[in-house]
Amino acid sequence: MSQDAARNLGRNISELRQARGLSQQQIARLADIPRATWANLESGAANPTLAVLVGVAQALQVRLEELIEPPRRSGRLYPVSALPVRKRGDVTVRKLLPETIAGLEIERMELPPGGAMSGIPHTPGTREYLTCERGQVELSAGGERWSLSPGDVVVFKGDQKHGYRNPGSAVAVAYSVVAFAPVAP
Repeated sequence: MSQDAARNLGRNISELRQARGLSQQQIARLADIPRATWANLESGAANPTLAVLVGVAQALQVRLEELIEPPRRSGRLYPVSALPVRKRGDVTVRKLLPETIAGLEIERMELPPGGAMSGIPHTPGTREYLTCERGQVELSAGGERWSLSPGDVVVFKGDQKHGYRNPGSAVAVAYSVVAFAPVAP
């Protein structure tokens, strides 16, 4: 590991740990490494294995790259063109988060008049939250049907067959937040 990367690693994990209000002992336990190893990492003098870096990234809930990148700026603008977009039938689905957050997915759905999309059942225990922003959205899940107007939210089991439909004559916009159930190790 280059000296710059090691220095960045030390500074970044120290700032991330402190931002979470955790001691070195607490975060080392979460990363499943000795506290002395964590202290050595924060000093900028360590040359950790990939397994240690993966454990640190998981404990801090960040991407591995964020550990060795130059120190973060206070913010970063992601233009809409940088966010992944896909079409599912005639429905446009855009990710709202440019970075992955373990166990969480947030998407914006734009449904044209009469547009519909089948949802994909997620892992057992997953919860999904659907919010209507504009227009009308119908959600069918588990044999039930809900009609959402702007501001309405439906919470449902995301591990079952479900679908979305715009019954109106104008474009509808909805947001889906999927909280995945933890997967057993």
